[in-house]
Amino acid sequence: MISEEIHLITSSLPDGVRLVAVSKYHPSEAIREAFAAGQRLFGESHAQELQRKHQELADLATPSAEATSPLQWHFIGHLQTNKVKYIAPYVSLIHSVDSPRLLAEVDKQAQKAGRVVSCLLQLHVAQEETKFGFTPDEARAYLESGEWQALQHIQLAGVMAMATNTSDTSRIRRDFHSARLFFEEAQRTFFPPIGPDHSSPFSELSMGMSDDWHIAVDEGSTLIRIGTRIFGERQY
Repeated sequence: MISEEIHLITSSLPDGVRLVAVSKYHPSEAIREAFAAGQRLFGESHAQELQRKHQELADLATPSAEATSPLQWHFIGHLQTNKVKYIAPYVSLIHSVDSPRLLAEVDKQAQKAGRVVSCLLQLHVAQEETKFGFTPDEARAYLESGEWQALQHIQLAGVMAMATNTSDTSRIRRDFHSARLFFEEAQRTFFPPIGPDHSSPFSELSMGMSDDWHIAVDEGSTLIRIGTRIFGERQY
Protein backbone atom coordinates (compact mmCIF):
# COMPACT_ATOMS: atom_id res chain seq x y z
CA MET A 1 0.00 0.00 0.00
CA ILE A 2 1.32 3.44 -0.93
CA SER A 3 0.87 5.01 2.50
CA GLU A 4 2.55 2.09 4.26
CA GLU A 5 5.60 2.21 2.01
CA ILE A 6 5.97 5.96 2.47
CA HIS A 7 5.86 5.60 6.24
CA LEU A 8 8.35 2.71 6.17
CA ILE A 9 10.83 4.70 4.10
CA THR A 10 10.49 8.07 5.82
CA SER A 11 10.65 6.59 9.31
CA SER A 12 14.03 5.07 8.47
CA LEU A 13 15.58 8.28 7.09
CA PRO A 14 17.99 10.26 9.26
CA ASP A 15 17.42 13.93 9.93
CA GLY A 16 18.19 16.08 6.93
CA VAL A 17 17.25 13.48 4.32
CA ARG A 18 13.99 13.84 2.39
CA LEU A 19 12.06 11.51 0.13
CA VAL A 20 11.13 12.44 -3.43
CA ALA A 21 8.34 10.08 -4.48
CA VAL A 22 8.92 9.35 -8.17
CA SER A 23 5.42 9.43 -9.59
CA LYS A 24 6.20 9.30 -13.31
CA TYR A 25 3.97 6.88 -15.25
CA HIS A 26 1.52 6.71 -12.34
CA PRO A 27 -1.91 8.34 -12.24
CA SER A 28 -2.86 11.42 -10.29
CA GLU A 29 -5.02 9.28 -7.97
CA ALA A 30 -1.88 7.54 -6.71
CA ILE A 31 -0.26 10.91 -6.03
CA ARG A 32 -3.33 11.99 -4.07
CA GLU A 33 -3.03 8.85 -1.96
CA ALA A 34 0.63 9.56 -1.26
CA PHE A 35 -0.17 13.19 -0.45
CA ALA A 36 -2.81 12.06 2.04
CA ALA A 37 -0.11 9.96 3.71
CA GLY A 38 1.99 13.07 4.24
CA GLN A 39 4.27 12.96 1.20
CA ARG A 40 4.92 16.39 -0.33
CA LEU A 41 7.80 16.05 -2.82
CA PHE A 42 7.01 14.32 -6.12
CA GLY A 43 9.40 13.64 -8.97
CA GLU A 44 8.49 13.58 -12.66
CA SER A 45 10.71 13.12 -15.71
CA HIS A 46 8.54 14.15 -18.68
CA ALA A 47 7.57 17.80 -19.01
CA GLN A 48 4.20 17.26 -20.64
CA GLU A 49 3.18 14.52 -18.21
CA LEU A 50 4.14 16.84 -15.38
CA GLN A 51 2.15 19.68 -16.94
CA ARG A 52 -0.96 17.50 -17.08
CA LYS A 53 -0.59 16.33 -13.48
CA HIS A 54 0.12 19.86 -12.31
CA GLN A 55 -3.25 20.88 -13.74
CA GLU A 56 -5.09 17.84 -12.37
CA LEU A 57 -3.63 18.32 -8.88
CA ALA A 58 -3.67 22.10 -8.70
CA ASP A 59 -5.72 21.97 -5.50
CA LEU A 60 -2.85 20.22 -3.68
CA ALA A 61 -0.32 22.88 -4.64
CA THR A 62 -2.04 25.55 -2.54
CA PRO A 63 -1.88 25.60 1.29
CA SER A 64 -5.20 24.82 2.91
CA ALA A 65 -6.64 24.23 6.35
CA GLU A 66 -6.23 20.49 5.81
CA ALA A 67 -2.71 20.66 4.39
CA THR A 68 -0.68 23.74 5.28
CA SER A 69 2.31 22.31 3.39
CA PRO A 70 1.55 22.08 -0.35
CA LEU A 71 2.66 19.58 -2.97
CA GLN A 72 6.01 20.38 -4.61
CA TRP A 73 7.04 19.17 -8.05
CA HIS A 74 10.63 18.11 -8.72
CA PHE A 75 11.82 17.44 -12.26
CA ILE A 76 14.26 14.53 -12.24
CA GLY A 77 14.63 13.38 -15.87
CA HIS A 78 16.55 14.54 -18.90
CA LEU A 79 15.13 17.96 -19.75
CA GLN A 80 15.16 19.29 -23.29
CA THR A 81 15.54 23.05 -23.65
CA ASN A 82 12.32 23.35 -25.65
CA LYS A 83 10.35 21.78 -22.78
CA VAL A 84 11.54 24.11 -20.02
CA LYS A 85 8.72 26.58 -20.71
CA TYR A 86 6.14 23.99 -19.63
CA ILE A 87 7.50 23.59 -16.10
CA ALA A 88 9.27 26.86 -15.24
CA PRO A 89 6.14 28.56 -13.83
CA TYR A 90 5.69 26.05 -10.99
CA VAL A 91 8.51 23.49 -10.60
CA SER A 92 10.19 23.62 -7.18
CA LEU A 93 13.50 21.98 -8.08
CA ILE A 94 15.12 20.73 -11.28
CA HIS A 95 17.53 17.91 -10.41
CA SER A 96 18.85 17.29 -13.90
CA VAL A 97 20.59 20.38 -15.28
CA ASP A 98 23.25 18.82 -17.47
CA SER A 99 24.63 21.71 -19.54
CA PRO A 100 25.25 25.48 -19.40
CA ARG A 101 22.80 25.86 -22.30
CA LEU A 102 20.00 24.23 -20.33
CA LEU A 103 20.73 26.34 -17.26
CA ALA A 104 20.55 29.50 -19.38
CA GLU A 105 17.19 28.40 -20.79
CA VAL A 106 15.82 27.74 -17.30
CA ASP A 107 16.92 31.25 -16.33
CA LYS A 108 15.19 32.71 -19.41
CA GLN A 109 11.90 30.90 -18.79
CA ALA A 110 11.99 31.56 -15.04
CA GLN A 111 12.38 35.27 -15.78
CA LYS A 112 9.30 35.14 -18.01
CA ALA A 113 7.41 33.46 -15.17
CA GLY A 114 8.64 35.98 -12.61
CA ARG A 115 10.32 33.31 -10.51
CA VAL A 116 13.67 32.05 -9.30
CA VAL A 117 13.98 28.31 -9.96
CA SER A 118 16.28 26.12 -7.89
CA CYS A 119 18.49 23.77 -9.89
CA LEU A 120 20.94 20.96 -9.25
CA LEU A 121 23.94 20.27 -11.46
CA GLN A 122 23.66 16.72 -12.76
CA LEU A 123 27.02 15.06 -12.29
CA HIS A 124 28.11 12.14 -14.48
CA VAL A 125 30.04 9.79 -12.18
CA ALA A 126 28.66 6.44 -13.41
CA GLN A 127 30.63 4.06 -15.61
CA GLU A 128 28.00 4.35 -18.35
CA GLU A 129 27.99 6.53 -21.44
CA THR A 130 24.19 6.57 -21.56
CA LYS A 131 23.84 8.80 -18.52
CA PHE A 132 23.73 12.57 -18.90
CA GLY A 133 25.51 15.24 -16.91
CA PHE A 134 28.66 17.24 -16.35
CA THR A 135 31.80 15.34 -15.54
CA PRO A 136 33.33 16.66 -12.30
CA ASP A 137 35.98 18.49 -14.36
CA GLU A 138 33.34 20.06 -16.61
CA ALA A 139 31.23 21.15 -13.64
CA ARG A 140 34.27 22.58 -11.92
CA ALA A 141 35.26 24.52 -15.04
CA TYR A 142 31.73 25.88 -15.40
CA LEU A 143 31.63 27.10 -11.81
CA GLU A 144 35.10 28.62 -12.16
CA SER A 145 33.99 30.49 -15.29
CA GLY A 146 31.47 32.46 -13.26
CA GLU A 147 28.93 32.40 -16.12
CA TRP A 148 26.23 31.18 -13.75
CA GLN A 149 26.54 34.31 -11.62
CA ALA A 150 24.92 36.36 -14.40
CA LEU A 151 21.78 34.21 -14.25
CA GLN A 152 19.42 36.07 -11.95
CA HIS A 153 16.45 33.69 -12.07
CA ILE A 154 18.08 30.42 -11.08
CA GLN A 155 19.56 29.29 -7.81
CA LEU A 156 22.22 26.61 -7.94
CA ALA A 157 21.20 24.52 -4.98
CA GLY A 158 23.46 21.47 -5.18
CA VAL A 159 24.26 18.32 -7.12
CA MET A 160 22.40 15.28 -8.48
CA ALA A 161 24.09 12.01 -9.40
CA MET A 162 23.19 8.48 -10.43
CA ALA A 163 25.39 5.50 -9.73
CA THR A 164 26.41 2.86 -12.23
CA ASN A 165 23.61 0.37 -12.89
CA THR A 166 25.30 -2.65 -11.31
CA SER A 167 24.95 -5.09 -8.42
CA ASP A 168 28.50 -4.22 -7.33
CA THR A 169 27.85 -2.21 -4.18
CA SER A 170 31.48 -1.11 -3.95
CA ARG A 171 31.17 0.48 -7.42
CA ILE A 172 27.94 2.19 -6.39
CA ARG A 173 29.54 3.51 -3.22
CA ARG A 174 32.54 4.86 -5.16
CA ASP A 175 30.22 6.69 -7.55
CA PHE A 176 28.25 8.31 -4.74
CA HIS A 177 31.42 9.13 -2.82
CA SER A 178 32.85 10.84 -5.89
CA ALA A 179 29.72 12.97 -6.21
CA ARG A 180 29.86 13.85 -2.54
CA LEU A 181 33.49 14.96 -2.78
CA PHE A 182 32.65 17.26 -5.68
CA PHE A 183 29.58 18.60 -3.87
CA GLU A 184 31.63 19.45 -0.78
CA GLU A 185 34.38 21.04 -2.89
CA ALA A 186 31.88 23.20 -4.80
CA GLN A 187 30.08 24.19 -1.64
CA ARG A 188 33.33 25.18 0.06
CA THR A 189 34.79 27.01 -2.95
CA PHE A 190 31.83 28.74 -4.57
CA PHE A 191 28.94 28.79 -2.08
CA PRO A 192 30.25 29.63 1.40
CA PRO A 193 27.81 29.88 4.31
CA ILE A 194 25.73 33.05 4.45
CA GLY A 195 23.13 34.60 6.74
CA PRO A 196 22.59 34.36 10.48
CA ASP A 197 22.27 30.58 10.39
CA HIS A 198 25.54 30.18 8.45
CA SER A 199 23.95 27.89 5.87
CA SER A 200 25.04 27.43 2.28
CA PRO A 201 22.51 27.92 -0.54
CA PHE A 202 24.28 24.97 -2.22
CA SER A 203 22.93 22.37 0.18
CA GLU A 204 21.21 19.52 -1.68
CA LEU A 205 22.84 16.26 -2.74
CA SER A 206 20.30 14.20 -4.69
CA MET A 207 21.46 10.59 -4.82
CA GLY A 208 19.87 7.20 -4.39
CA MET A 209 16.95 5.30 -5.89
CA SER A 210 14.93 2.22 -4.95
CA ASP A 211 17.86 -0.22 -5.06
CA ASP A 212 20.71 1.89 -3.74
CA TRP A 213 19.31 4.60 -1.51
CA HIS A 214 20.76 3.15 1.70
CA ILE A 215 24.27 3.52 0.25
CA ALA A 216 23.45 7.03 -0.97
CA VAL A 217 22.32 8.09 2.49
CA ASP A 218 25.55 6.69 3.96
CA GLU A 219 27.41 8.86 1.47
CA GLY A 220 25.61 12.07 2.41
CA SER A 221 22.52 12.25 0.22
CA THR A 222 19.89 14.79 1.27
CA LEU A 223 17.28 13.76 -1.33
CA ILE A 224 16.47 10.17 -2.31
CA ARG A 225 14.32 9.40 -5.35
CA ILE A 226 12.10 6.32 -4.97
CA GLY A 227 9.26 5.26 -7.25
CA THR A 228 8.63 1.56 -7.83
CA ARG A 229 8.76 0.59 -4.17
CA ILE A 230 6.07 3.17 -3.39
CA PHE A 231 3.80 3.04 -6.42
CA GLY A 232 4.52 -0.38 -7.89
CA GLU A 233 5.31 -1.05 -11.52
CA ARG A 234 4.58 1.75 -13.99
CA GLN A 235 0.94 1.94 -15.06
CA TYR A 236 1.31 3.68 -18.43
